[in-house]
Amino acid sequence: MAEQTGFELPEWAYAYGDIQGSGQIKLKPADFSVEEQLPFAPEGSGEHVFVQIKKTAENTEYVARLLARFAGVRQRDVSYAGLKDRHAVTTQWFSVWLPGKSDPEWSQFETENIQVLQAKRHARKLKRGVLSGNHFEIIIRDWRGDKARLDEQLNQIKTEGIPNYFGSQRFGLQGQNVNKAIALFQGAKMKRETRSIYLSAVRSFLFNQILSNRIKAGNWNQGIDGDVLMFDDSKSYFQADHLDHETQARIKTGDVHPTGLMAGKGPLETTTKARAFEDEVLQSYPALWDGLIKFDMNSDRRALRVFARDLEWEFQSVSELRLRFYLSSGSYATALLRELINQ
Repeated sequence: MAEQTGFELPEWAYAYGDIQGSGQIKLKPADFSVEEQLPFAPEGSGEHVFVQIKKTAENTEYVARLLARFAGVRQRDVSYAGLKDRHAVTTQWFSVWLPGKSDPEWSQFETENIQVLQAKRHARKLKRGVLSGNHFEIIIRDWRGDKARLDEQLNQIKTEGIPNYFGSQRFGLQGQNVNKAIALFQGAKMKRETRSIYLSAVRSFLFNQILSNRIKAGNWNQGIDGDVLMFDDSKSYFQADHLDHETQARIKTGDVHPTGLMAGKGPLETTTKARAFEDEVLQSYPALWDGLIKFDMNSDRRALRVFARDLEWEFQSVSELRLRFYLSSGSYATALLRELINQ
């Protein structure tokens, strides 16, 4: 594959065959509901107030700015675990640093689109990425397709998981975040926060390429020699140069997952067969890999597969499909939806 200097995102491989259904999501905010799950409960005392907010069609950063203004603190004294889609109904936690201060009357912060569900003190602020995962409830409207085929796909997803692709929102409109990263690598000046977005897009693009190639080879949810395997309940991983029956059984049950490279400086850690899949992608896009190293990005690993826990589905009408499921932190609901419908 020739090195590319400007491109749109490819059509990455599907795990469960060609997409035969169609439908629309997010026709209104209530069609896409997300609720964060923290890995701990606020302790009830401390300098930080954890505020759980349910918001409709509101941007996370915008609500954080409103909270800072309402509480009379600096914007950097308000934090949150992750960004949530604006075009949705989202329930998420914010923390507000109020050392030696009384709590405001949080009910006065509420608006037509913002509801305060609870507020509890905690000893430490809420840091980015500190989430167990997210509960989703999604309505697909104007659904058309073969219901028997849909049930088959959803049952496969329930038992075998979904490819842990980064969602299209990671790459910007028509993948332009990757093109902007290329401009950065060629010397364009950019703000630090913008630069971080583009570098993340490149790593995500390369990961998705590796995952897509393994789907085509039929081993994205199976172990192969040289794999690095990640535990399902943590980000810890280990090398598995040769897979025995016990390890293969753990992969099948979802206790551990094969991983793909998040490119940067540092060792790839895979060997033999698994290493060949990563080498192929890195050699196809050398400027992207070199750029990540130049900007001091460290390599990491990400699971190739994720399970949609507690997956349920029902038709509320002939053309209205409701899905409910839970995904661990860092995984995208759109990775599941893309296996079911052309949007």
